[in-house]
Amino acid sequence: MSSANLPIKALGEVPLVGEGTTFRSITETVCRVTENKAPRGWWIAFLTAASFTGILGLAVGYLFWTGVGVWGNNAPVYWAWDITNFVWWIGIGHAGTLISAVLFLFRQKWRTAINRFAEAMTIFAVICALIFPGIHVGRAWYAYYMLPIPNEMALWPQFKSPLIWDVFAVSTYATVSTLFWFVGLIPDLATLRDRARNPLRRAIYGALALGWRGANRHWQNYERAYLILAALSTPLVLSVHSVVSFDFATSVMPGWHTTIFPPYFVAGAVFSGFAMVMTLMLITRAVYGMRSLVTIKHLELMNKIILVTGSLVGYAYGMEFFIAWYGGNEYERFVFVHNRLTGPYAWAYWTMISCNVLSPQVFWFKKLRTSIPVMFVVSILVNIGMWFERFVIIVTSLYRDFIPSSWGYFRPTLVDIFTYGGTLGLFFTLFLLFIRWVPMIAISEVKGVLPEADPHHGHDDHAHGDEDHAHEPAAAEAE
Repeated sequence: MSSANLPIKALGEVPLVGEGTTFRSITETVCRVTENKAPRGWWIAFLTAASFTGILGLAVGYLFWTGVGVWGNNAPVYWAWDITNFVWWIGIGHAGTLISAVLFLFRQKWRTAINRFAEAMTIFAVICALIFPGIHVGRAWYAYYMLPIPNEMALWPQFKSPLIWDVFAVSTYATVSTLFWFVGLIPDLATLRDRARNPLRRAIYGALALGWRGANRHWQNYERAYLILAALSTPLVLSVHSVVSFDFATSVMPGWHTTIFPPYFVAGAVFSGFAMVMTLMLITRAVYGMRSLVTIKHLELMNKIILVTGSLVGYAYGMEFFIAWYGGNEYERFVFVHNRLTGPYAWAYWTMISCNVLSPQVFWFKKLRTSIPVMFVVSILVNIGMWFERFVIIVTSLYRDFIPSSWGYFRPTLVDIFTYGGTLGLFFTLFLLFIRWVPMIAISEVKGVLPEADPHHGHDDHAHGDEDHAHEPAAAEAE
């Protein structure tokens, strides 16, 4: 019996791929998605998402034509759904960098089946996020004010403003994440190029593969570049959402002015990002038959991270109340007790607690942690809860300010709803195009976790006299 056909567990390896998985089967499973005709379900999903993207264009066009007054923002709620959605989308984009860069540096092999999903999701989420601060300025034709042009505008931009820090942090994050994603794609794009029968496909994939031939020099340069980009990306995991939290933490508003925001926002970003990766992966894994590559082991490990980060977020919620009480600031205490825990927006606060703190606790039990329906429902609840977290932080800190006569209740308008729904459409449009034309799983990296990828594979059998096993070509399945 060939060692290539032995169960992975029998070879003493962690079961990160299904039994019977070979080099050839990995290539065929991933490449057939881009090579075969798109199924009817893909077209239905794509046209639906594209329709919502069109609604986004109409909503933004109407906003520019009429003014920001078409939103539900009012005095004193000057920030509402616009900044809520911005922070929510930036948070979703965090899991990609964590999975790709941080887990890569820690040599966690289980990341290989999910990193491509997460990296692509990061880029698409950042694109959706950048829409909101751009249109929030109202007069978008003056958006170049956000760029550093100190010679022409001596007093603008205000470099002391966290809003300008956002511009630098998020644009840097988007640039490095895109480079990191593209560099990881190069070997797989070359595989698609070599398999392409259509001359146009071969030319396009060939141009994107940058002349990759799989030579030893190519692999050395690739691994060096990938390592450098991973090292550059890792600080961004902590810095980007910390900077986003400074939009609030550096103010003097009760409910915002707190030093716990940077780590609290980072934990929440990883929490929501992993939940979105889980949602997309479960659907795609089932539709395209990727169960042998994305195993229950991968999903269980992701659920453990969701449990840990959800617990950290719950701890942060508790610490906010403790500091509001311990600090002795009556305005801070009023915000947390009367604006959030009780009051007109108590329903939003308790929705946040239920989704973010209570729902992930089911993952303490292995049976539930490995149940596909349970993890899918929890991932949806977490994304809902994290949206409500940003809404609660922003709106419930503003709608009752220091003068009771100016208190106001925020209600979103149809333009608010259409703009948010449109960004969801844009995200899923980009994601569906990604899985249609680009390998959704890193072929070369998943092959690296197979026992046959080990250059010493089979030597132990030879030492025990099993020459048939020892002399089999390790990469025979790759042919």
